Amino acid sequence: MTDTSLHSERAATGEADFGDYVALLKPRVMTLVVFTALVGLLAAPAPVHPMVGFAAILFIAVGGGASGALNMWWDADIDAVMRRTRRRPVPSGRVAPEEALAVGLALSGFSVVMLGLATNWLAAAWLAFTIFFYVVVYTMWLKRTTPQNIVIGGLAGAFPPLIGWAAATGSLALEPWLMVALIFMWTPPHFWALALFMRSDYDDAGVPMLTVTHGRPATRAQVLIYTVLLAALAVGTGLTSVGGPVYLAVAIVLNALFLKGAWAIWRRDERMAEADDYRVEKRFFKLSLIYLFAHFGAILAEAGIDRIGAAGGF
Repeated sequence: MTDTSLHSERAATGEADFGDYVALLKPRVMTLVVFTALVGLLAAPAPVHPMVGFAAILFIAVGGGASGALNMWWDADIDAVMRRTRRRPVPSGRVAPEEALAVGLALSGFSVVMLGLATNWLAAAWLAFTIFFYVVVYTMWLKRTTPQNIVIGGLAGAFPPLIGWAAATGSLALEPWLMVALIFMWTPPHFWALALFMRSDYDDAGVPMLTVTHGRPATRAQVLIYTVLLAALAVGTGLTSVGGPVYLAVAIVLNALFLKGAWAIWRRDERMAEADDYRVEKRFFKLSLIYLFAHFGAILAEAGIDRIGAAGGF
């Protein structure tokens, strides 16, 4: 029996399995949350006991999953309309909305309290604020009211490295804010590229994505503008205490590729895009996933080099 038929059968009976509850937590998004939080934790200038570090990342991940569950609870109506999301546990009927709400609220409280007990209450407060921002400010307010939903709402996905840094040090500094800014500026071109090749999904759901409210040519122009700003920020970060030669090399190569992709998107019209099934937009979107992981991997490498140097390794 195929995955599709299994999903259909469980949807018909209202029966959920363990995998459905995992999917409720948006594990793909959680991967990004975990990795950027880990970089913030390990790049911080403070030694962290491995067990404390593990607990911190675990509870940050649980908090991210809680946000995903609450997002699916609130957005079940529009998720059911969009091709990309209609098979999610709540709109497909495998998990009841009240179950998603209960899971999200329980995991939110659990993750914040446990992060505070395991590390410090500054980190816990930022985790609580991040969950609130994603669920209330982005999901309940911005997403359905303004084409700036992704721009402003992108802050919610940008905070994990700040939480990781706070968990390690009990304080904040310029460095984690640079990481936040990197994710914040990356989010609009990443999602607008997706909106371009998802075509009618956001129109059908009535979500005021930029492609719906301002049209596709304007969206293509905004992808280019934000990519230029992102490239300046990303390369400039290489000249700060977060960066170094490894990071700078990664940033120069990836941002050159990103700018090339954004330029190609800007030059296209819908006739050209439809002719090759949005190949350029899809390639840019895939590159955007590599882009963020590579930049944060380079930040992590620079932190490791600095620590080896401080220990007298070279």
